[in-house]
Amino acid sequence: MSVEESYLQESVELMVIRETVRSDSRDQKLVALEYIGEAIDRGNTGEEIRQALEYLAMEGVMSKARENGRLVNNFPDVRRQAAKYLGDLGTPEARSTLLRICVADPEPMVLQEAVKSLGNIGLNDNDETVSTIAWIVTRFDVLNPDNLLALSAIDAFEKIAEKNSGIRDPNAVRVLIRISEGPYIKPVQERAKQALLNLRKYSAQNQNRNNQNQQRNQGASGSGTSTNR
Repeated sequence: MSVEESYLQESVELMVIRETVRSDSRDQKLVALEYIGEAIDRGNTGEEIRQALEYLAMEGVMSKARENGRLVNNFPDVRRQAAKYLGDLGTPEARSTLLRICVADPEPMVLQEAVKSLGNIGLNDNDETVSTIAWIVTRFDVLNPDNLLALSAIDAFEKIAEKNSGIRDPNAVRVLIRISEGPYIKPVQERAKQALLNLRKYSAQNQNRNNQNQQRNQGASGSGTSTNR
């Protein structure tokens, strides 16, 4: 395919995505998601793709359409798939959208996917990602504990800890302890216990690296002083 043909194909694809994303039909929105998935697989992670996913992920929660008082654009399965693709984008902007989903969406199936995506992205500036995930689990834990949501949070904590040399937010530890002892099935409790051990391991590894760096810096400083003498 020539450059011109490739550009034309991408332009047509983006046009189709724009039109189908804003369709009233759930089926058309699923078609839009198929196009988006194919675009991401080809490496298209541009702003238009992110905006389309943000619209699909927030529709029915932030932007609501009603007929005779009935909500008619509430499609949790669409929002869940959009949350997954936001994780595939992996950008800081995608992370910001996922954090908004976590705060606003009431559906566990959507939140599970959003939490997974946050873990896959791994960004945790100012502990915002970790604290948001901890807040979600705590919110459901009080009234309606959800095993799959808890498992998604455990996996996300571990991935974020691995990518960031540990987790410093104590809320994550509290949530893992609660899951390990709380009203969850045994396999989920065991995963939480293992995650606590892993967090300690990442923290110890990070501390060892810091100590080694300090020793190297001190050695370099001492060597420089001796040379100057």
